[in-house]
Amino acid sequence: MPTNKLKKLQHIAIIMDGNGRWASKKGLSRTEGHKAGVESARKIIKYCSELGIKYLTLYTFSEENWDRPKKEVLALMKLLLSSLNKELDEMKKNNVKFKVIGNLSKIDILTRNRLKYAESSTSENNGLTLSLAISYGGRQEILHAINKIIQSKDTKITENSFSKFLHTSDIPDPDLLIRSGDEHRVSNFLLWQIAYTEIFFSNVFWPDFKETDLDIAIHDFKTRERRFGKLAK
Repeated sequence: MPTNKLKKLQHIAIIMDGNGRWASKKGLSRTEGHKAGVESARKIIKYCSELGIKYLTLYTFSEENWDRPKKEVLALMKLLLSSLNKELDEMKKNNVKFKVIGNLSKIDILTRNRLKYAESSTSENNGLTLSLAISYGGRQEILHAINKIIQSKDTKITENSFSKFLHTSDIPDPDLLIRSGDEHRVSNFLLWQIAYTEIFFSNVFWPDFKETDLDIAIHDFKTRERRFGKLAK
């Protein structure tokens, strides 16, 4: 085991996959699967806060998810709004700073305003920073950054300066990316930011993902030696 097993873990990103397949195996609707997934997210957010994790980014709704059946999309947006209304006081109480990344122009005005209100009302909190990636796509984010750079008329762009044009400009890149649901791809999530992120694939469907499953991923992370392209020490 590497000697640096206690390396710092600041930022965890999670692709919360498997809600639909979990529901199908139980003879339930996909909406019921998403509801169960919200409960898992709530527990993991709380646990990350207790562990002292500074940043948690959850892939909540992708840019590609807009192509799902309209009924499911509407149910997801309704679930997002109701969950936010229920959890906002809890986030304030637990010193959680709430943030949204993605193309919010596609989201209905009521939900969009509620998301912005949650951001503003928790902006002074300095505990866990919880980022929800909503209507988000990694390729789209990079294109958005390029267009902002063109508008800025910057003549020389470095990796550091490019990062400042991303939705995640004020948070560090993820140390650990977890994907649940026994799938092994990154699905257009944080493509720029995960260049040197450690990735852990879990075969557990997201509604069944518990604190112990997060512990397993964190333990695996601590056994790895992050070299960032350099030789091992």
